[in-house]
Amino acid sequence: QVQLQESGGGSVQAGGSLRLICTASGNSASNVCMAWFRQAPGKEREGVASIDTDGRLNYADSVKGRFTVSRDAAKNNMYLQMNDLKPDDAGTYYCAAGPGGMTQWLSWNRPGLFNYWGQGTQVVVSS
Repeated sequence: QVQLQESGGGSVQAGGSLRLICTASGNSASNVCMAWFRQAPGKEREGVASIDTDGRLNYADSVKGRFTVSRDAAKNNMYLQMNDLKPDDAGTYYCAAGPGGMTQWLSWNRPGLFNYWGQGTQVVVSS
């Protein structure tokens, strides 16, 4: 079992920055692939970035060069540094965890592959 808790959401103007934090707890918290997904009203949940147990990173094309995902294994934290935010980045951001190593074989941006989810944190970007 893994429990996930997001923090760091908020409201910023376009061009601003935010840093999201996902704290994982539970027996398997250090052995999971972790990812950020987001969902805007009326839209499907989409993958933003992932970081696997082998260090493999993945990003959505829309955030490459602006967002950076990282992980602190000692704290079981995952971070998402979001720079140059755009109104299209707004939505609820979810932390997710799934089987460690899976992104070596599977597409990372499929929500169904992730077993555990946080409650989400809101990001608002005003133009």
